Amino acid sequence: MANLPNSKLLDLTGKTVIVTGAVGIGFGIASRLAEAGANVMVASLQEPEVTDSVGKLTALGYKVKGVVVNVALEDDVKRMIDETVSAFGGIDILVNNAGIYPSVPIRQMTPADFDTVIAVNLRGVFLTTKYVSEKMIEQGKGGKIINISSIDALHPSSIGLAHYDASKHGVWGFTKNAALELSAHNIFVNAIAPGGILTEGTKKSQSSQPVVPSIDMQKVMEAFMAKIPMHRMGEPDDIGKVALFLASDMSSYMTGEQIVVDGGYLLS
Repeated sequence: MANLPNSKLLDLTGKTVIVTGAVGIGFGIASRLAEAGANVMVASLQEPEVTDSVGKLTALGYKVKGVVVNVALEDDVKRMIDETVSAFGGIDILVNNAGIYPSVPIRQMTPADFDTVIAVNLRGVFLTTKYVSEKMIEQGKGGKIINISSIDALHPSSIGLAHYDASKHGVWGFTKNAALELSAHNIFVNAIAPGGILTEGTKKSQSSQPVVPSIDMQKVMEAFMAKIPMHRMGEPDDIGKVALFLASDMSSYMTGEQIVVDGGYLLS
């Protein structure tokens, strides 16, 4: 097999991508994939997020559309796929980024709290993978699926995230098994495990009331930062660049893998 030149390895021209979660990390990923030439469908539960992200990206000349979707609902996921195919003719890459991380200690957590996080973070990944991979198999061209997990899939980062950690461990397990099953169809499934990424969501969580009143959130953040050898929080583009690597031919011999992008946090 002839080697592609460097200029072609990262070229996604003619490919169509769905990115769930339109802001923060999702926006960083959508930006990089759109810049590489892909048609991008951004999806979010919040219509203002979709509108804002589509507006910013189309202003840069990128081919981007948006759809309002609850990834935990089967009919919503099917509609997202139908709208993507209608707009761009097919689907080549799926990025499962949508996720929530409300902080609640186990003793205060209700079954509804637990179920909501699992529904979005894990059931959503199952539903999108199921129906997008069916479309990819039907198309007969293979594809790429990228799941955004977390360093919490490997090691807990904070009290109050038991439901989140359970969901992200599930995403990592699901990624590996999906990779086994779908490789026969040239569909390759990998994950990215971000560490602390500075987004609007993390800024809000930092300024919100602590899960335990006696906890000083400022000191919690200082302790977290002290564990990062690179001495900074990540940015959405740090994840976007790795997503571009996995979406492109740069990762042509990878499936069932998880790339940790945490500034070295897990070394501590």
